[in-house]
Amino acid sequence: MSPFRFSRRIARLTEEALDLLFPPRCAGCGRPGGAWCPACAAAARPLMPPVCSLCGIPWPRGGRCPLCEAHPLQLDGVRSCYAYGGPIRRALHRLKFHGRYRLAQTMAAWMAEGWNRFALEADLLVPVPISRTRQRQRGYNQAAMLARALAENVAIPFYPQALHRVWSTPSQVGLDRNARRENVRGAFVADPRWVRGKRVVVVDDVCTSGATLEACAAALYQAGAVSVWGFTLARVILNHEGGSRWS
Repeated sequence: MSPFRFSRRIARLTEEALDLLFPPRCAGCGRPGGAWCPACAAAARPLMPPVCSLCGIPWPRGGRCPLCEAHPLQLDGVRSCYAYGGPIRRALHRLKFHGRYRLAQTMAAWMAEGWNRFALEADLLVPVPISRTRQRQRGYNQAAMLARALAENVAIPFYPQALHRVWSTPSQVGLDRNARRENVRGAFVADPRWVRGKRVVVVDDVCTSGATLEACAAALYQAGAVSVWGFTLARVILNHEGGSRWS
């Protein structure tokens, strides 16, 4: 067993033991009683069709939104299940920084609903990779946790080995759209043995500008993938001035 799998199993066993000793708390508000309380479920904002055909933000007119008309994303499309904000933002923070493995299972069920809502199709799922340094520090990759659990829900093969991050990049926080693209340009490489001739969906927790998904897609296209979509639990919805509509 690899060190990563061993550490993941230990973390899961630890969380299960804690669930026996202490009641589970809502990922959105911290109330005891369950992983997701009715109030947080009601406050979450699902993204529903019609959406921009490329970036997936709500767009009632059909086709591409103005931003994608002017600066189209360099992949087949992106779809997200919820707007990033409120209880979804708090839940993802707990997943990303506190390793809530059981929460990943809950979120994957939400993502499976979104997968069916947008009628996505794929030959394999791959997570956005994190650097080895961050993997060692954190002990897990939240995108891989979500992708693995989603694969079980939608019966699509999960291939984390198909895509690798070749160097660690600075945080994207605070960067504009162009800076985000430059920050991750060339940061990933894909293995043709797994992706050549395949329809690939790249899974991540949050999409902000789409720059990371674009960089992953560039590597996958170069390795022979015939289509690449991004799929995330949440999406930052930007207004015309570039600020978040809901955070």
